[in-house]
Formats: sequence, structure tokens, C-alpha cells
Amino acid sequence: MQKVKRAPKNDLRPAYKRSDFVGPLVRGKYAKRLKQSSNIVVLQPEVAAAFPNDETVDAALRSLIRLAKVTTRPTKRPGGRGAKHHAA
Repeated sequence: MQKVKRAPKNDLRPAYKRSDFVGPLVRGKYAKRLKQSSNIVVLQPEVAAAFPNDETVDAALRSLIRLAKVTTRPTKRPGGRGAKHHAA
């Protein structure tokens, strides 16, 4: 069974008048700006199951950031600075 296609309505709801709007009506006028400023992250189902809400996700990530700052040290190169001694 096929869906019946309805012709799009160009009419506004009765509560609105076209004269209430200034300039041309543009659908999705701010969609690009909203998409650029959005910070929505979609978690995998098994990860999302471990966190009941956004506060617990934020707390876990903050904890991970603190842990990374405490445990991360600059890496040293093998041999150090004086490693290039030539045997005479």
C-alpha cells in the first residue's frame, strides 16, 4: 500500500498573518549557525547505559581530565642528551 502524497500547504495557521513577518520567510534560516555551535555528542549504547544523565558523563570526563593532568609527564628520548659519544 502506497502513502498518499499531500500537496504542501503554503498557508499559515489562522493565528498568524503574513504581514506579521518582515522580509522573506526562509525555512532553516539559522540551521547552519545552530549546527556549528552545537556540541551534541551521541554515545554508543553500551557507553550510554553506564551513565544515567549528562551530569554523570561530565563528572566522569572531568575526573579523567584531572587524572590525565596528574599522571602525564613529558616523554624523554632514549639515551638523553649526552648519548652521542664517539668512541676514540
